[in-house]
Amino acid sequence: MDRPTISVITGASRGLGRAAAHRLATMENQLVIATGRRDEDLASLRAKLQMSGHSIETHRLDVTDDASVAALRDWIAQRFGRVDMLINNAGILLDRHSTSILDLPLDTLRETLETNLFGVLRVTQALVPLMRSSRAGRVVNLASSMGQLAEMDGGSPAYRISKTAVNAVTRILAVETANTAIKVNSVCPGWCRTNIGGTEAPRSPEEGIDTVVWLATLPDDGPTGGFFRDRAPIAW
Repeated sequence: MDRPTISVITGASRGLGRAAAHRLATMENQLVIATGRRDEDLASLRAKLQMSGHSIETHRLDVTDDASVAALRDWIAQRFGRVDMLINNAGILLDRHSTSILDLPLDTLRETLETNLFGVLRVTQALVPLMRSSRAGRVVNLASSMGQLAEMDGGSPAYRISKTAVNAVTRILAVETANTAIKVNSVCPGWCRTNIGGTEAPRSPEEGIDTVVWLATLPDDGPTGGFFRDRAPIAW
């Protein structure tokens, strides 16, 4: 049997991250490392998968904390020696649709960027170097149509700005890894029934992560440096 794919998912204790961890863990030859801030939430995910005959690794991670990210990196390096797949899913939405950018508290923007942008970059900087030992690394960044410059609207300015910035990280990293086996893409999962999306959203988390998993398991001739929804490219 080929060596398993080592997949790291941030924010895997709930919502889209949990759905992605569950989907990948049930696929053949996948070793999923599900991360989140609360050990007890990760334990419930592990227990649920064990009941269906699947296994998963878990590790506590706060993407806003340098020491926490470094601890995850060191643990993976010592135990597995590589990362094959990174899904940057952890994110927050602090400003709701009624918030005007003229009324946006800068502290709200700073806190949002700390998780949604700096968290993505912090984890990526720590783990992508471990993809050098991978035959084909994959980085999937959870963005949003709310961050599309081509269709930018008002409301939730901190969240929108953070997701636009995530797309910039995707583009820059894709260029810098263009001559390697690493592929880097952003994904809009659509409006999903999660803590961020709310109960009125039309899509389940399981539907939302279809394109996430597709990008995470791209073949060697798959795209890089793109922004996707429903497995199709969309405008930045």
